[in-house]
Amino acid sequence: MAIFSLWIINKAGGLVYNRNFAEGLAQLTSNEQLVLAGTLHGIHAITSRLSPNGSSSGANVIEGESFKMTIHLTVTGTKFVLLTSLQETIAEHILQRIYEAYSDAVMKNPFHTPEMPIRSEGFDSRVTAIIGSGQT
Repeated sequence: MAIFSLWIINKAGGLVYNRNFAEGLAQLTSNEQLVLAGTLHGIHAITSRLSPNGSSSGANVIEGESFKMTIHLTVTGTKFVLLTSLQETIAEHILQRIYEAYSDAVMKNPFHTPEMPIRSEGFDSRVTAIIGSGQT
């Protein structure tokens, strides 16, 4: 089981945080990362309207041949996305813990502007501790 990458996408579809945790991932340019985040934001919006049961929060898990993308949508519209191996079983729990760290280290920071890129050493160190405890 492995955790490959973490993305945080703001409610407008902009990538505000991106961090890789595995060697050998394709190296994307900044522009490619922004396009990918915007595309995922669009897919998520479309899937929230496709539910046959009425209201839906959109896609929660998207699986590929060799990876799984788990999405945690907050009440403010911010999306936390974790790319993992297919065998990863605790992605939702890890995303919840990262969201708690985000709430404490980023949103309580008076110098952080919401919806802007996250530049917080405190948040980075908490993410490292959380992801490190989730890697097996």
